[in-house]
Amino acid sequence: MKLPNSGINNIKPISELRSYNKLLDEVTPENPVILTKNGYGKYAIIDISEYEKYERTQIANELVQIVDHARKGNLHSLEDVKKEIMNR
Repeated sequence: MKLPNSGINNIKPISELRSYNKLLDEVTPENPVILTKNGYGKYAIIDISEYEKYERTQIANELVQIVDHARKGNLHSLEDVKKEIMNR
C-alpha cells in the first residue's frame, strides 16, 4: 500500500513492532516507516534529524504568521511581545 503523492513507500502493519529492532533498522532520514492499524495509517517512525527539521519548520511557520499578522496592521506593544515570548 502506497500513500498517494507522499513518496512514502515503507508502510507496515503495526504487528511489525514485534520485531522492532528489524523495523528500526529500516528507518533513515530519507525513509520513514508508516505503521498501519486496521488498514489505515496510524503512526510514523522518523529519524530524529527529520523530526528536528520538522520542529524548526513549525517554528519558522509560526514566525511567518506573526510577521504577516503584524504587516496587516495588527501591531502589539513591545511589552506585549516580550510577555508572549516569555510565556512559551
